Amino acid sequence: MKKTLINTAGLIVIIVIGVGLVSWNQTKNASPENNEKMIALGDSLTYGIGDQSGHGYVENMEQLLSENKNAEIQVENYGIPDQQTNGLLKQVQQTDVKSDLPSADYFILFIGTNDLIESNGGDLTSVSEKDIEAGKADYEDNLKEILKIIRDQNEDAPILFLGLYNPYPDSEEIEEEVVSWNDNSQTIVDDYEGIKFISTNDLFKEKSMEYFSDALHPNKKGYDLITEKIVEEYDF
Repeated sequence: MKKTLINTAGLIVIIVIGVGLVSWNQTKNASPENNEKMIALGDSLTYGIGDQSGHGYVENMEQLLSENKNAEIQVENYGIPDQQTNGLLKQVQQTDVKSDLPSADYFILFIGTNDLIESNGGDLTSVSEKDIEAGKADYEDNLKEILKIIRDQNEDAPILFLGLYNPYPDSEEIEEEVVSWNDNSQTIVDDYEGIKFISTNDLFKEKSMEYFSDALHPNKKGYDLITEKIVEEYDF
C-alpha cells in the first residue's frame, strides 16, 4: 500500500510538471495579446522626409501608441517620396502591399500634396485654376478606387485620412485650393464607414522655419504637431 501511494504521488508530480512545462512553452511562443498593426500609406510626408530624427509622424505614432496602449504596435510604412494618388493606386494593387491590407488594425492615409503641385505645373508659385481642377478630378477618382480596394480587403479597420495643409499660408489663392481639395476629400471619405478625416491645415497657419525643414516638409517639431493632432482627433 505504501509503495502504491508513493508511486501515485510520483505520477501526480510528473503530470503537474509536464502540464506546467507545456503551459510555459505555449506562453513563451504565443504572440502578445495586445499586438496591433498599423499601415501607413502616402508620399514623402508619410515617409518622414524633413524630420532630422528620421521618425516622421508614423514613427511617432508607433512609439506613442506602444507606450499609451500598453501594446506592441507594428507599423508598416509604405510612404513613397513624390508619390501621387495614381502611384498609390498601383501600390495598393501590388501583391506584397495588397496581401498586407487584411491584417491591419489601423490605416493612416496622407496623400494629395503632389497631385495638387503637379497639376499646377510642378510648383505653386502661381495658380492655374483650370489645370488644378483637372488634377483634382483625377485625384478624386483615384482616391475613390484606393479606398474601395482597402475596404474590399479590410472591412473593419479604422482609416485615418489626413487632409492637406497649405505650405504657403500667405497665399490666399493656394489656401482656397487647399480648402477646396480638403472639402471634396471629406465628402468622399464620409461615404465610407470607419474613416475619420483629420484636418492638418490649421496646424501651419504661419510659415515658420520652427516647424519646416524646407518649403514643403515639416521638421521634427512640425511632425510632432501632426502626431498630436491625430491623437487629439481619434480615440485609440
